[in-house]
Amino acid sequence: MKPKFIKIFLLLQFCIPSIHAGNTIETPDTTIILEEVSVTSRASGTRKLRGSALNGELITAGELTRAACCNLGESFTTNPSVDVSYNDAATGARQIKLLGLSGTYVQMLTENIPNFRGSALPYGLGYIAGPWLQSIQVSKGTSSVKNGYESITGQINVEMKKPQADQEVAANAYTDIRGKVELNANANFHINKHLSTGLLVHGENTFASHDDNGDGFLDMPDMRQVAAMNRWAWMGTNYVFQAGVKFLSERRQSGQDSKHLTAHQTDELYQILIHTTRWEAFTKNAYIFDKEHDGNIALILSGSHNNFRSTYGHKQYNVKQGNLYASLMFERKWGKEHSLSSGISLNYDNYDQQMRLTHDTSVSPDDINERETTGGAYALYTFNMSGKLLLMGGIRYDYSSVYGSMFTPRVHGRWNIAEYLTLHGSVGKGFRAPHVMAENNFLLASSRSVIIDSDIRQEEAWNYGIGAGSTIYIANRPMNLNAEYYYTDFKNQLIVDLDSDPNVVHFKNLNGRSYSHTLQLEATYPIIKDLTFTTAYRYTDVKVDYGHGPVEKPLTSRHKGLFSASYAPMMGLWQFDVTCSISGGGRMPTPYTTSSGTLSWAKRYHPYAQLNAQVTRNFRHWAVYIGGENLTAYRQKRPIVGAENPWGTGFDATMVYAPLHGAIIYAGFRYTFNRY
Repeated sequence: MKPKFIKIFLLLQFCIPSIHAGNTIETPDTTIILEEVSVTSRASGTRKLRGSALNGELITAGELTRAACCNLGESFTTNPSVDVSYNDAATGARQIKLLGLSGTYVQMLTENIPNFRGSALPYGLGYIAGPWLQSIQVSKGTSSVKNGYESITGQINVEMKKPQADQEVAANAYTDIRGKVELNANANFHINKHLSTGLLVHGENTFASHDDNGDGFLDMPDMRQVAAMNRWAWMGTNYVFQAGVKFLSERRQSGQDSKHLTAHQTDELYQILIHTTRWEAFTKNAYIFDKEHDGNIALILSGSHNNFRSTYGHKQYNVKQGNLYASLMFERKWGKEHSLSSGISLNYDNYDQQMRLTHDTSVSPDDINERETTGGAYALYTFNMSGKLLLMGGIRYDYSSVYGSMFTPRVHGRWNIAEYLTLHGSVGKGFRAPHVMAENNFLLASSRSVIIDSDIRQEEAWNYGIGAGSTIYIANRPMNLNAEYYYTDFKNQLIVDLDSDPNVVHFKNLNGRSYSHTLQLEATYPIIKDLTFTTAYRYTDVKVDYGHGPVEKPLTSRHKGLFSASYAPMMGLWQFDVTCSISGGGRMPTPYTTSSGTLSWAKRYHPYAQLNAQVTRNFRHWAVYIGGENLTAYRQKRPIVGAENPWGTGFDATMVYAPLHGAIIYAGFRYTFNRY
């Protein structure tokens, strides 16, 4: 220990009995004024939740600043487990993939409240601004029965900034070379020691349109969005209350643009217009009756209204979707090892739909209403043996007014054998009610005829998972290793058949087998001081039966590799982040033969790589960043098939497997002022 630090240490030891509030230390003979000293350490931005029976990880606010993270959909850039890709080449809709399967099988939660269902599912990843996020929790496999029966491949819970947190005012601005501009701000205020409120606002606009591949269609939609949220919190001794209301308005415009068409274009412009108005409100109440044993009773109430209007050429899909959700829960611990959670819930969904699935304007739109009320009860027991062995078993029973009874058993376990080795496993069942056009209306961006079977059943699947985590030391630095395997086996599934007929998209029930195998390996190691390196590899085998035996699911990469490095020297004043992802090849839906004798598209697509990088300079209250997305500039050459004749029979904008744009350079700043 250096002499200077020895003197400070001895002085503090001598003077501890006389330390008063503030920065002044008084001794019998003198008064010493201490300058402010900050002690900082850099924690990992993504943390494995080894204290939970679930196989989960926490993505912190620090991890989210490693990329532009304009919205929830862009929050998984550095995450090897979650893939985010475009649904089509026209609407800008993005989907999550977890364990090789689409985001419809991932239960989305906002602060442990089910959210983004039905018509909000294809576009919901853009409904939460990145700067609003406090953290994201990702769990794989069937999750706890506490939140319902819908989780099949995993659960993503979004935590937004809380009004009861330290008082602050924050702002973020972003712009890129594509003409996109975003502004965000949030502030919270403590009215008294119990009551606090917060306001979050967001706005974005696209000021330029682009058609870099010259097909006459916009590469990305022109989008305008405004959103605001007001929330309140009462943090009492025995009673805790939270409430909030959120509003969002979004307009997307895509398709052909006269500025990018050749002079010989004579047909009517093919345009895609999507307008969404969304309201959300929630309240969470908890009465703590036994603090020593974490005994509490909680009531959660939430509601949302999603008014979604869309046109694809002359095709039309409109829906007014309402949702009401209530959950009453009881939780208590018995000793240090046993805890019980039980409760009842009620969920109501209403879809008032109006759709015309043809360009023939003489055909009147069909009015279709879907309603479902589901009530359920659950019990969840957890055994915790000093944090070394955790077992969690839960059962729930639900009754749907449409599908009848559902019985959902789930078991999770984690064994922390030693500090350097952890084993975990899970098995459970999940259900999901499909809403065909609400969740798949982006498929209208093609000339395919739509066929929907009349007896679509509820989706049902079993999920099994095992894994291990280990920490070994190399050169006195810890290397974290993780390996996991998951198998999802569908008993029934909504099949979206793009293979059997290239002119038809057929929605039908599973008649055969459908399954997914996923193996993932991951390692994280601090190579030198302030430099952390993560590498991961994932193998995915997804098969589905379209009626002629299981085949490889189209538009699903079998292999993926991710390499990510973060370097923050000078106590984090600078931060350099690089992420490279490599997606393996995969199968395309069965192509058709054009009039010239060629295939409409290749039978398979090849592997490709994407490189993202960002440099951040941090100040006391400010941070300035500049970065780039898809710096390898790889993009799908012809994402829209038949773009020269969108009103014809060969048009299809849904054959998307790769990025739709080239390299994007962006810049922005963050401002945070903490009032404490």
